[in-house]
Amino acid sequence: MPIYEYQCGSCGKEFELLVRNSSAAPACPACSSTELRKKLSAFAAITGSASAQAEFPAACQSCGNPGGPGACAFNADQR
Repeated sequence: MPIYEYQCGSCGKEFELLVRNSSAAPACPACSSTELRKKLSAFAAITGSASAQAEFPAACQSCGNPGGPGACAFNADQR
């Protein structure tokens, strides 16, 4: 299940979304618009012996996301 990055054509918000085969068409979490543009994303893969020695980021302190700080796009200023 890939994670895609989108930008809303209506409000301009950028967000990430885990997309499953059975998922409905995505909508912007800010304005509910379906006018979305899929962004080009970079990805990283660690294979072989390098994966055993890789240092993974610590979990996000705000939400516990294993992708590390900022991976969930949580912004403390928006509380």
